[in-house]
This record gives sequence, structure tokens and C-alpha cells, in this order.
Amino acid sequence: MIIHSLLDTDLYKFTMMQVVLHAFPQARVEYKFKCRNPGIDLARYAAQIREEVRHLCSLQFQEAELAYLRSLRFIKSDFVDFLGLFRLNEKYIHIAAQPSGELEIRIEGPWLHTILFEIPVLAIVNEVYFRNTQPRPDYSEGRKRLQTKIEQLHADGLYDLKIADYGTRRRFAKDWHEEVLRTLAAELGAVSSPPGPSAGARQPQFAGTSNVLYAMKLGLIPLGTMAHEYLQACQALGPRLRDSQVFGFESWAREYRGDLGIALSDVYGMTAFLRDFDMYFCKLFDGARHDSGDPFDWGERMIAHYIKNRVDPRTKTLIFSDGLTVPRTIELYQRFRGRCQLAFGIGTNLTNDLGYEPLQIVIKMIRCNDQPVAKLSDTPSKSMCEDERYLAYLRQVFQIEQPAG
Repeated sequence: MIIHSLLDTDLYKFTMMQVVLHAFPQARVEYKFKCRNPGIDLARYAAQIREEVRHLCSLQFQEAELAYLRSLRFIKSDFVDFLGLFRLNEKYIHIAAQPSGELEIRIEGPWLHTILFEIPVLAIVNEVYFRNTQPRPDYSEGRKRLQTKIEQLHADGLYDLKIADYGTRRRFAKDWHEEVLRTLAAELGAVSSPPGPSAGARQPQFAGTSNVLYAMKLGLIPLGTMAHEYLQACQALGPRLRDSQVFGFESWAREYRGDLGIALSDVYGMTAFLRDFDMYFCKLFDGARHDSGDPFDWGERMIAHYIKNRVDPRTKTLIFSDGLTVPRTIELYQRFRGRCQLAFGIGTNLTNDLGYEPLQIVIKMIRCNDQPVAKLSDTPSKSMCEDERYLAYLRQVFQIEQPAG
């Protein structure tokens, strides 16, 4: 089976789930799967995917896994106690093959009991697809491409450029994911936690991974804070729609008291984010994460915004995580180096680069408490909502122009 541990997911699922347990335990949500690649027939694999998900729903957290979570400074004891009783329930997920060739996956139920489905289900869809379409993978090509990336990062002048793995959901296969992480840690040097002395003149360049299982297994730093679904759900959970982004940030701050202070900036677009991310949030949060739109423009706007709010941008972290490649990462590093703290999360290009076209698949929240919710991305193709009237209303409330075309 593909998934053998409930830790085989991204850290931000646990950090968001802890907020849900403490602040929104009664929230009900609905998620929907979408494949953005044209002409891909995933429906033929529905039975295999369903079998893998059934196995996923049989898993429980092991004592060693719970002890690892308890060791993380921001994870609270009552949350770990809850996870000790937790199992994913198959009744909350529906998987079906549509006659059109599309794969239908819908997840519906209590947010607290469905939030952990997304990442392993996407990893399952990917691995089922590639083991059927590429039964004899060209791992030698993958290793060659990975070595090229490492050589690019070893170039002169990049000694303090650090990358992280954000590639669980779209990985080619779990075993390949682990090999990539082991290679990066060995070739680039892994940042230790807590920080330790460098093994040589060169600073470690591999900052860690979003995958909690491999962080535990390989001694890497687990990375992550919030995802789009958290701020989307706040559209239904907050007191007023226009204040939902502020409500989300304030609820996060109440839970983590200044820890895990990276704000996601593209749920309502950059302009609306900057309107809400005032001096208080500029000082309270450690930085922000880019996930759509032009990254160079985003970085310049963030730096200008900090300066406008009398905050030294050199004390803040800008995280770039939107479809990064190593060459694009180097370009961004060279543009913003010395002007702010920098972090780079590379996903598909690290864990699914063997020469085959990767799947562009997502599972997005579309409803919370029977109300539509949506993301108004700076990249229009990333927006996802089933209710066009709600999208129009959201644009009106946040003063966002209708995208052209």
C-alpha cells in the first residue's frame, strides 16, 4: 500500500488541525478534487484509489509518532492526546469514475475529522497513476536531473541559499520521495534542529521538508504553517466576510502566540492582503508566503509594504513556494538577497522530475458550514469555486477586479 503512516503528510495540516480543535471543532466542510491537466483519464483508476484510501482509513498514529509530535514546541499536549484516538473515516470521502473520464473525489464532514485527507489522497492519486502509466520508471534520469539541481545550488555566491521540500502531494512515488530527501540532505547538508555547527566552510543548504514522517525518519526540520483552506474557512466562521482575513490571522495568533508566524498572502489576492496586513500584523508575523502571481512583483511589494509600516524588511522572511524550479529559485535569491530573510519551498520539480509530465492535481475546500468558500488567486487558473455568484460577491466585498478573459 502507498500510505503507511498518518504522519506521511504536510506539517501545516497538523498546525491547522490544532486550531480547528481549539477554535472551530464544530465546523463542517466540503472539499473537491480537480485535475488541471487536459485529457488525463484518471477515472479508470478509481477502484485502485478507493482500495488505497480504505487502507489509509485503517491507520492510527503510533506511540513513537505521537511522541515526535509532542516534541515539537508548537504542538500542544491535548492535541496529541486527541490524535492518539484519531482515525480517518471512509464515510466522509466519495470516490467515483465519471463517464467523461474524470475522477470525482469529494470529502464532506466535520473539518476536524476530514482535514487530514487531502495530502495522502493526492499522493495516492499520483502514485497510482504513475505506477500504471510508467511501470518501469527511469530513475536514472531522475537521479541525473536531481544531480543537476544540486550542482546549480553549489555555484559560487549561493552559499546561504536554502531550499526546502514541499513535494509530498505531487510526488512520483513515496520511495522516490525518500531517496530525493536523503540525497539532498547528503549533498547539500541538512540544517539541524536545534542549529549546530557547520560541518565545513559551506553552510547547509537543505532547510527541511514539509513531510512530517520523513522529518522524523531522517532527522530533518518539519516546515509549515497555514494553507489556503484555513483562510477560506474563515469566510464562513468569522463575524463578517470583509473581516475574514483579519479574523483568520487573529485566530492564528491567539493559538500560537507569535510562533509559526508566516502569513499566506494570496487567498484574496495581494492587494487585499496588503490592505489587511497592517502594522500590527507586519510586526506580529515573521513574514509571508507567496503562492501565486508574479513572485518578483510580490517580493517588491512586500518589502515596500514593510518599509511603509516602519518595519525593517531585513528582519522578516519572504517564502516563495509557487511552482519553483532551481533556476527560478536562484533568480529570486539574487533579486532579494540581503533585503529580507529568504526561504524557498520546491515541490513538484523536486519530487516528480523524472522526465514525465507531472499531474497538476488539487483538493480544495469549496464549502464550510453549508456556505460557499473560495480562493481568489493572483493566478486566475488556481481559483476554485462552484458558485459563480459567491465569487462575484467575494470580489465585490474585497474590491477585486474581475480577471480578463
